[in-house]
Parts: sequence; structure tokens; C-alpha cells
Amino acid sequence: MLAAFAIVVPQHQAVRAADKGTPAIKDGWNARAAAQYLDSRETWWQGWDHANRDHGTKCVSCHTQAPYALARPELRSMLGESSLSTGEKAMLADVEKRVRNWDQMLPFYSDEKYGEGKEIESRNAESVLNAIILASYDEGKDQLSDLTRTAFDHAWALQSTTGPDAGAWVWQNFAYTPWESKESQYHWAALMAMTVSRAPDAYRNHPKIATNSLLLHKFLQQHYAAQPLLNKIVMLWASATDHNLLSKPQQRELAAELAKRQHSDGGWSTTDLGTWERRDKTPLETRSDGYATGLIVVALEESGAGTEAGTRGLANPMVKHALGWLIANQNQETGSWPAWSLNKNRDPKSDAGLFMTDAATGYAVLALENATR
Repeated sequence: MLAAFAIVVPQHQAVRAADKGTPAIKDGWNARAAAQYLDSRETWWQGWDHANRDHGTKCVSCHTQAPYALARPELRSMLGESSLSTGEKAMLADVEKRVRNWDQMLPFYSDEKYGEGKEIESRNAESVLNAIILASYDEGKDQLSDLTRTAFDHAWALQSTTGPDAGAWVWQNFAYTPWESKESQYHWAALMAMTVSRAPDAYRNHPKIATNSLLLHKFLQQHYAAQPLLNKIVMLWASATDHNLLSKPQQRELAAELAKRQHSDGGWSTTDLGTWERRDKTPLETRSDGYATGLIVVALEESGAGTEAGTRGLANPMVKHALGWLIANQNQETGSWPAWSLNKNRDPKSDAGLFMTDAATGYAVLALENATR
């Protein structure tokens, strides 16, 4: 644990309704406020008409639900909560329903309404997101649930097996960076590799998925050099548990590049992690943000890149400086961390304007939670 960033939370104590306004910290960041923000956004998503899909289900979102599924279980452990939040229950029930009735469910987007190829894109992307979300809730267990295995089976069945993208999935592309754009295919393939490597019961070594895993690794390694820095960071994160993805020289090279791009305040800007251009031609936000900073810190912490062999990433001066930025920049009113759209100059308080904030908060939570281990 970094003594300079001490986090004080109640230990082994369930969160009661009367406790919800009580700060979860004395010095540092407010874990309970972050949980409340993430829960509130999931609740909003469940009630948003635009997210409605067939059979009474919801669209599975890359920006709000996937980071939520990665971060919220960690917060529950920190806060001593004994059960899933209402938001988690609703999200999981929805995902489980779509996985259980996969053959009956329509793609999120139809070719007729959205253009040729959108049904394949949305079906592929959903299969990967379902597997990532369900597997996140199986971490720490002795084995994968049957339904999570089914979700993985759906994804493997849709994995491309030929052509230049063999090993990846055709991804949803509405030219919305970083979630639904040309860069997203690699981004989520790397997160899928990470999910497989973390799955319990030695799932990654199962003979049934040997060919799938080999294809996925080849795709990630062969396309790595051409990726924007954002995707290389996700690859670094995945390499923390899948050690065959990146060589040590590649990790050191990436860590050196990140050191060059770290701002003087300790954070990073997502704008600096690729070559982006907004649709409305407005200038991109260049301030440090929670999305880039949280994601980079997680990748450095878990991989140990930029530190001496055998040393945890927390020993990295970049990480220490960035943790200070994260603690200083949690919104004390909402519990969230700031991030801004790469696509349009959106009102950051609007529903769509909060999508990057949703992801930023999930990654910031993971980064700060890692610092307490």
C-alpha cells in the first residue's frame, strides 16, 4: 500500500441505507461516492428509452456497463457490501437473459435501419461484451458459471478465422471513438484476451479454445505496431496476466513513451493517445482526464512496466504521480472523474456527455483500488 495515498473504508461492514451519505474516507478518495455514481448511471441506462431492445432487454454498452462490470465488484469488496447493488442485479439479469436466449434475440442494430453489416457488427460486439461482463463476476470463484461458459462459446463461434482480421471480432463501427470505431476491434480483442487469462478454473488452458486463443494472440501481436497508443495501453494491461502478449522490450518502450506524454500535474489526456478528430471540428480537450489516467495507471500497476524486474508497478514514479492526480480530481459532488468526448463538443453534464466520465470513473476506481493491495 502507498502510505501517501491511504484509503480508509469500513472493513467487513454491509452498507445500510442510512450509511450511504457517510464518506468512506478520511483522506484520499471517496469509494462510496464512486460506487453511488456508477450505480446511478447503470440505473439511468436501464431506464433510458434509447437503450431498449427486443424481448424487454437493453443494449449492452461499452462505455457505461463494461467498465461498471469491471470496477463495481472491487468497490463492493472495499466497502464491505454483502450483496450486489440494485444496478448490478439489473445489468446482470439483462445480460444473462440475452445469453440464455441467444438464438431468439435480435441484433442490437439492423441492416435495414442502420446500413449493411450492422447486424454482424452488433452481434459480434455483444458476444464479446457479454463474456467480459459475466466473467468479471466469476473472478475469484473456483470455476466459471455455466452461463459464462455459454457466453464465451457464443463469442468464439463469431470470431473471425480467415483474412487479415483472423482472431478478432467484426466490431460495431459508427465512427464513435474509442467505443464504436475502427480502433475498437483491437481494443476489445485485447480486453477479451485479458478476460480469458483471468478466468477461473484455468479456462485459458482448456483444449476446446486452444485454436481460438492462438488466433487471438496472433491477431494482437501482428497488429500491435500499427495501433494508436490507446490500444497499446490496453494490450499492456492484458499482458499483466497473459505474459505471452508483449515482450519485456515492448513493455519498456511503451512505458518510456507514456513517461514522455505524462502531464506535469501527473495525469494524461486521452487526446494524446491517438490521432483523433471531432466530427464537429471543435478542438479536442487537452487537459488530463480520468479515462486516460485511470487506464494507464491500471496497466502500469498490473504489468509492472517501467519498473525493475520483480517490482510491482506501484514503484513506478509515473504511477505515484498519477495516483496523486486521481485523488485530487475526483468530483466531490458526484463521486466521478472527468473525461471528455473525442467525437463532439458535448455538454459534459448531458447523458451522452457522461459516457466518457462513466468509463473514466470505472478505470480510476480500478487504479486506486490496486494501490491499496
